[in-house]
Amino acid sequence: MSTVREKVLVVDFGGQYTHLIARRCRELGVYSEIVDHSRLREVPLAEYSALILSGGPRSVYEPSAPQLDPSVIGAGIPVLGICYGHQLIAKALGGEVMRSERREYGRTRVIVEDEESVLFADLPRQQVVWMSHGDVVVRPPEGFRVVARSEYGLIAAMESKELPVFTVQFHPEVRHTEHGTKVLENFLRRGAGLRERWNPLDRVAEVIEEVRRSVPEGAGVLLGVSGGVDSITTAVVLHRAVGDRLHVVFVDHGLMREGEAEEVLEVLRSMGLKNVHFVDARSRFMNALRGLRDPEEKRKAIGALFVEVFKDVASRIGRIEYLAQGTIYPDRVESGATGTATSVIKSHHNVGGLPRELGLGLIEPLKDLYKDEVRQVARALGVPESVVRRHPFPGPGLAVRVMGEVTEEKLEVCRRASAIVEEELTRAGLYDQVWQAFAAVGDDRWVGVKGDEREEGRIVIVRVVTSEDGMTADWMRLDHDLLDRISRRITNEVPGVAMVCYAVSSKPPSTIEPC
Repeated sequence: MSTVREKVLVVDFGGQYTHLIARRCRELGVYSEIVDHSRLREVPLAEYSALILSGGPRSVYEPSAPQLDPSVIGAGIPVLGICYGHQLIAKALGGEVMRSERREYGRTRVIVEDEESVLFADLPRQQVVWMSHGDVVVRPPEGFRVVARSEYGLIAAMESKELPVFTVQFHPEVRHTEHGTKVLENFLRRGAGLRERWNPLDRVAEVIEEVRRSVPEGAGVLLGVSGGVDSITTAVVLHRAVGDRLHVVFVDHGLMREGEAEEVLEVLRSMGLKNVHFVDARSRFMNALRGLRDPEEKRKAIGALFVEVFKDVASRIGRIEYLAQGTIYPDRVESGATGTATSVIKSHHNVGGLPRELGLGLIEPLKDLYKDEVRQVARALGVPESVVRRHPFPGPGLAVRVMGEVTEEKLEVCRRASAIVEEELTRAGLYDQVWQAFAAVGDDRWVGVKGDEREEGRIVIVRVVTSEDGMTADWMRLDHDLLDRISRRITNEVPGVAMVCYAVSSKPPSTIEPC
């Protein structure tokens, strides 16, 4: 169990920036967790030092919109309401919310009216914030004072005179809000009185000790690594906890990036991991994928074969009692497994397509950390920078970047084109500025002209996105000359390609990966 005493609970009402709220709190040195609003009653609120209510897409006066029990506000726990949370607190405590004649979206100037405001302490009287709302609080609840208004005269922030309750109509968690981080810090440190300074490295030290205590002497731990920073960092953490009782399985399924298999093996050896089990299963995976076109069927086939491979390895090793995974916090949020202080080790947990029939306890040492926090831990543990900086890569590998049936020819197109995208971004000094960059290929074709002949070839889609955690993403506005170099190299160097397209849809509505 974590020894963190001061924790913030972020209640998710469906806002697109919920993860940013949690991340900003952690950046400010306060540990935070997220819980869906529908599960708030299941959470022991006494374990948390403060609550933050997120934004959301609904109107508080809609019959089916998420509501808030007023007792949560009166429990004495400091509360910050953001956007929908601001309106929800007003409605729950007897204020009035209505559709605004003037909607506010994007950058908006606000004017601080109360010099004694907690949220705006030590901040300019006028500042630019990021608004995104169509409803507005027109009458504050009894006991609340308006501390800031927008340039249009609408209520931008309120604070209670008696309770440690604060609300803002704007989004302090986004970078577009000029002093948003300071507003959040003022809530956490001044409004909620939090004093601890949380660091992800402290959590890792706790996990190592917890695993040492929980894994019986002689029991083995099995970990599959993909080559990404999550799984390799998990391997290093567990090796420090159980030593050579850790057995690392690296499966070459033939769906990796160019040169990745060789690089991963070299990294594992350089980190001092002795029990590395390499499995060349390329032909087995290609046979399992043959004829499959549906993305979900492909994922299931890959997951099922991974289980078979893991079973084979485990049976040869003997006394394997635990399965480890490089699960990180956004993975848990997307599966709904958040909001409570769960232990690191759980029995018979079904994650990532691994069924209960494995009969192993589960260890997830990084399950409380975001990707950037994992990278911070990895650097502290000495993981090579080439791994730390590597873009996230899906578990099913290139199978989710090959639309339709996975064939050797399409895999090679995808693999080589993706390498070109990464090479050109690196040369342009942009690789570290984007979240993911790759190429995808499907069955669509385009007629090209090479030399004096017409030749039908494949269409390659280049995808480059920026993101902070992968939950939302925006397409990267690349320089046209850079796009031109990528396109020319792919069509010239990758056989069978006639057209290169650039994906300009964000997440949402699109996903980052095509399948």
